[in-house]
Amino acid sequence: MKLIYLDNNATTCITPEVLEEMLPYLKELYGNPSSMHTFGGQLRKRIEEARARVAKLLNAEPEEIIFTSCGTESDNTAIMSAVESLPQKKHIVTSVVEHPAVVNFCKYLERKGYRTTFIPVDKQGRLRLDEFSKAIDDDTAIVSLMYANNETGVIFPLMEIGELLRERGVLFHTDAVQAVGKIPIDLKKLPVDMLSLSGHKLHAPKGVGALYVRKGTRFHSYIIGGHQENGRRAGTENAASIAGLGKACEIAGENLYKERPYLKGLRDKLETALLKLCPDARINGDTENRLPNTTNISFEYVEGESILLKLNEFGVCASSGSACTSGSHEPSHVLMAMDVPPAAIHGSIRFSLSRYNTEAEVKKVIEIMPGIIKELRKLSPTSLEFLASSRKDT
Repeated sequence: MKLIYLDNNATTCITPEVLEEMLPYLKELYGNPSSMHTFGGQLRKRIEEARARVAKLLNAEPEEIIFTSCGTESDNTAIMSAVESLPQKKHIVTSVVEHPAVVNFCKYLERKGYRTTFIPVDKQGRLRLDEFSKAIDDDTAIVSLMYANNETGVIFPLMEIGELLRERGVLFHTDAVQAVGKIPIDLKKLPVDMLSLSGHKLHAPKGVGALYVRKGTRFHSYIIGGHQENGRRAGTENAASIAGLGKACEIAGENLYKERPYLKGLRDKLETALLKLCPDARINGDTENRLPNTTNISFEYVEGESILLKLNEFGVCASSGSACTSGSHEPSHVLMAMDVPPAAIHGSIRFSLSRYNTEAEVKKVIEIMPGIIKELRKLSPTSLEFLASSRKDT
């Protein structure tokens, strides 16, 4: 049975070119980049080459890139750096639909005496800009907002937000883990001070990420120790994964404008067919302003977990939401914030594509999904309960 992998917002495969770039560092180039001898020291040059590749994808300067272990570390570092740099300010602004890396870190800081304003979204998952502008005050240390939502793909208006924050003199961080490599990002124009990315979301390995820190931004290290990353992030560099991230960013930059229409075409074909063939299905999120590879579809009166298990029997990998929360039995906090009806939340499925997906794979999913939904609605003892409660609510 051929695997059909449609869970690329959770993680991506390592491309052959990236793996080839990494292999020398896992075999003969095993030295420590901080060593004085040539054998280890030669890795320093390779790391700087990777840094330049990451910077080029973002149109940033290489010295503005700090390598980290993942997107979560990058998010935590950005927020902690802001509150450490501005100890007199105790207010953080974010949104209700952020990744747990931001939401849970803000809640942790609340227990330390900080206050957080969580900005709501509308029914399409768009940030309530009216609420946002009212939330900023003289005590705000940082605003942290995702570039694109991991569950719905909805893109936030960072240009408009960033310009407002520059006028107010407030630091601005964006979790761009889902956006980097999928849509163009120009940090010479985009008014953000810090930006997080993660390697395994763009065909690099897990365990490597980066944090962009705009030149001139006050910065406090989060991981303390040695002198690595110019004293900004201690710990011996993961040279193999850093090299892989650099190569992945290079490939993403070369293919970005070709891949976007291709992925959008596959996604739209999948969406259109499933909405037509599966009664009581709906798209969650803004269908105009979102990532080209992502769709979140609710099949009402069916449990999403049951759909995923049935898809798995056909070799299809999808998700019911964020990979970092899918082990929880709680409904999606993103869809709840969007006021999606309960029957739709519980039947929500996220399909997220990559350059390696094909029309034949999409066609296969279109063929099997109607039967899966029909079977589950027939077998599910809760389907009538969902239907009754939903009609009662309306």
